[in-house]
Amino acid sequence: MAKKGKGAQHIRLKSTESGHEYHTRKNKQKHPQRLEMKKYDPLLQRHVTYREEKK
Repeated sequence: MAKKGKGAQHIRLKSTESGHEYHTRKNKQKHPQRLEMKKYDPLLQRHVTYREEKK
């Protein structure tokens, strides 16, 4: 049986407009490019772009 999260690493998504962060996992073998998505920022109370932060 495969283990959960094999090949996946912990990443941080940081807001481009405030200091808020989300924590998630992604498989860096399948998706080597940096992740960028729109998510809700509770500090600004609206959706903003979040980018994967360098470790």
